[in-house]
Amino acid sequence: MTPTARLSAAIEVLADIDARRRPAADALKDWGLGHRFAGSGDRAAIAGLVYDTLRRRASAAWIMGEETARAILIGMLRLERGLDLDAIAALCSGARFAPALLSEMERSRIAGASLAAAPPWVAGDYPEWLDPHFARVFGEERAAELAALASRAPLDLRVNTLEADRDKAAAALSSLGAEPTRWSPLGLRIRLAADARSPAVHAEPAFIKGMVEVQDEGSQLAAVLAGARRGEQVVDLCAGAGGKTLALAAAMENHGQIYATDSDKRRLAPIHARIERAGVRNVQVRTPRGSSDVLADVTGRADLVLMDAPCTGIGAWRRNPDAKWRVRPGSLSTRLKEQVAALDRPAALVKPGGRIAYVTCSVLAEENDDQVRAFLARHPEFALVPPAQVTEPLGERAYLFRRAVVMSEAGLLMTPLRTETDGFFVSVVRKGALP
Repeated sequence: MTPTARLSAAIEVLADIDARRRPAADALKDWGLGHRFAGSGDRAAIAGLVYDTLRRRASAAWIMGEETARAILIGMLRLERGLDLDAIAALCSGARFAPALLSEMERSRIAGASLAAAPPWVAGDYPEWLDPHFARVFGEERAAELAALASRAPLDLRVNTLEADRDKAAAALSSLGAEPTRWSPLGLRIRLAADARSPAVHAEPAFIKGMVEVQDEGSQLAAVLAGARRGEQVVDLCAGAGGKTLALAAAMENHGQIYATDSDKRRLAPIHARIERAGVRNVQVRTPRGSSDVLADVTGRADLVLMDAPCTGIGAWRRNPDAKWRVRPGSLSTRLKEQVAALDRPAALVKPGGRIAYVTCSVLAEENDDQVRAFLARHPEFALVPPAQVTEPLGERAYLFRRAVVMSEAGLLMTPLRTETDGFFVSVVRKGALP
């Protein structure tokens, strides 16, 4: 397919998403099934156009003066891909399979594109109802913070120190341009151009041999800041596919014990193969079985419980841009109730002196600081570990990291604008008075 034909296909997919109010992944899958002549490169390019358009939906509609599929895609080409009027006009040529010629109104809008007078939710590309929530956290910087959260994420890898060090892994991935991450001592980053396809990391020998795992730097840091130590008894309560479980195992150098579980056993399915590939030997996967408590024997014994809590996922909008246009006030209320129950569960698991690391991929104070304070009010036997102390595992990076993140009494918040990571909140509480 030609570049212009890919644009037309992307407009078709975007129109389908709007008309049927469906996730982008479903619309793209159906388009691919109906257009089997399109190769993998074509499908990847079309998906990139669709997701980039969804990243900039509000701002693209603002500069174009309407929210049709064609308008927002053209606006995205100007804002996200950085194309000028002549470049966009060349793509919208009206030729066979190409989008129709630009109208005079479209030309005028593209030429005068500016977000200078746009309200924060337009400049930051997020639903207007969330504006008071973001204002509470970021104040006047919310448009810039959320615009960064709308940008395309790089590809981050975590080096598995059970199998390799960072220099060795970087050398093995030199053809992909892997470079050390800014904060994580374990991370490698592969920067991607706006229209680039993600490299097939899973086919790389370094990945197959367990030297690296795909994991955002913010997620890596959350695992580091949890502070798991060699020989400890650790519980990963929302282990999912095991990304943080594997990071904890490496930090513990395969000594001690990790109990990995999740309320949804389907999310645990990939963890077994990942454990084997990574050379991890200190993880027990506890698959939920009916109403029985699979962690009953751990009650009162854990040194650390990692609670990667259910949340709105706002901090991961860079990777799932259509999710932000589907989030509703009701879903936030539901997540807040789930978090209360999720955060109360580890209270009985930790022993005196044990810690709970509460982690979300959200930037909302309601899901972060508020939940930690409410937990401490319900459980006065716990005390907050000062966030500055939580950063100590970063060593010489800790000071600059504290300067970069949003620090509060309850925890620390990473954002794409401040730390070039996904949005992650980390708080640590300790059972019993702090030493």
